[in-house]
Amino acid sequence: MVLTSAKDQLDEDEISLADNEEIIHALSELTPVYENDRSYFVLGNYDREPIRRLNLVVDRLSRRQDAYAFRMVDIRGEWDNSIQKFCLIGDIVTYLVGVAEKEPSDFLVEQGLLVGTTEFFAKSHVLKQEYDDEEHPFGWMQDGVFDLFEQEGRLYRWQTEKDLVDVTDDLP
Repeated sequence: MVLTSAKDQLDEDEISLADNEEIIHALSELTPVYENDRSYFVLGNYDREPIRRLNLVVDRLSRRQDAYAFRMVDIRGEWDNSIQKFCLIGDIVTYLVGVAEKEPSDFLVEQGLLVGTTEFFAKSHVLKQEYDDEEHPFGWMQDGVFDLFEQEGRLYRWQTEKDLVDVTDDLP
């Protein structure tokens, strides 16, 4: 079995003209990122109730002067690789903000990228929902991720939507 690096794989794969045009189009949708002093890429659960809270965070952050907040779904396009899309966007934004709830389809893959990449970790903040009835609702792997953010002073805890607004207002 031959192991190849990611760079070798990229060198072998030719990007098609259509793929290149799709990337350029997606980048053009990110113009507000470049036009504002701060940009917030907000990650979280897209199920019915959680997305309402995700939108609340985006709205609060977007109200700030010279700031732009958005979700991954706000950047249109048919990407074959959502990790590639995440990394491209993550590279150019000022902050990555995760809204963590215990419901399924949270931003688990992205959490791994946030702590596994020095550049992403340095500009990431996590808004973690607390639950009265459960001591470890997220499981040991996610608890480890949250511990890393807490050590850096970038873990914000919330229970109610009012708390979520308050901790969002505490973000840089």
